[in-house]
Amino acid sequence: MQAIIDEYIAAIHQAAETKTPLQISGGGTKHFYGNTVTKQDISLLEMNNYHGIVDYEPTELVITARAGTRLTDLEAMLAQHGQMLAFEPPHFGEQATLGGCVASGLSGPRRASAGSVRDYVLGVRMLDGQGKYLSFGGQVMKNVAGYDISRLMTGSMGTLGVLLEVSLKVLPRPATEMTLRMSLNEAAAIEKMNQWAGKPLPISATCYTAGELFLRLSGAESAVRAAQLKLGGETLNDGEVFWHTIREHAHAFFQSDKPLWRLSIRSTAVPIPLPGKQLIEWHGGLRWIHSVDEETKILREAAEKAGGHATLFRNNGPRIGVFHPLPPAMMKIHRLLKEKFDPLGIFNPGRLYPVI
Repeated sequence: MQAIIDEYIAAIHQAAETKTPLQISGGGTKHFYGNTVTKQDISLLEMNNYHGIVDYEPTELVITARAGTRLTDLEAMLAQHGQMLAFEPPHFGEQATLGGCVASGLSGPRRASAGSVRDYVLGVRMLDGQGKYLSFGGQVMKNVAGYDISRLMTGSMGTLGVLLEVSLKVLPRPATEMTLRMSLNEAAAIEKMNQWAGKPLPISATCYTAGELFLRLSGAESAVRAAQLKLGGETLNDGEVFWHTIREHAHAFFQSDKPLWRLSIRSTAVPIPLPGKQLIEWHGGLRWIHSVDEETKILREAAEKAGGHATLFRNNGPRIGVFHPLPPAMMKIHRLLKEKFDPLGIFNPGRLYPVI
């Protein structure tokens, strides 16, 4: 595998010398996400040939794998030992890789109860914009040596460096899972989700769409059954399939040609009166909306008013200004980080923000 790393280093050196940007790519399943790279001359740096599990200690709940490892292979290995990636990452295709998972920073339905991708990243190995080999973090939760750069890489969209290896904390799979369905209006559903989130209930996911609230219960069978009796509702027989369609955007709600917006806001925010259909997750903290480009300002103002931000998650046309604009002080930090890790600006230029 060292020969592959040497090839990556040579590609970085050549890109730096010729000032040709590099587009870092894994399985290509999330190319739709983020700003369109506007540079005309750009080279592709493919990562899926650098794959494989490096180390796995089931008793320690830690796994280390190369960035090009497919998520399906990683999850299959964990399943053999009754374990899982607790943040339930979306794949959006069979070729999805661990590197793409961390770089995009996307989490699935379990995020509100289990935590995000960033919460489970223990350490990374990477190459910076000068082809230098860097290592941050480790394979234990209590690692406080210096800045937490390993988690900084999460959601950076490949703009800071080339991920080589990632160490993740994993969790045991729940002994029992059950999905409940009940009919409610949107305001009542948001109120109920937040009310239940503050109680000791084994709720691992929530989703509200088309007048129906879906709850997933996870844990010991006795706890799940007790919660079912307390909460009521109808049991959904194909609950596992339902949550898969939500995670992978295969649900009917997501089948639209209109731009798809992702609003991350306060979970307690009341229903947002915006045009277009909505789907709500994470106890009310994540709201998906189909809208049009002309409503960008309206959506972002509504998100800010609700204590959050709006992202243009998917759009069939060119994508510029996808992520919510940052305050000047925060943008300055982003610029300084980019200059430190990628001084010549060769990694995925403009993918996160047009100016970096």
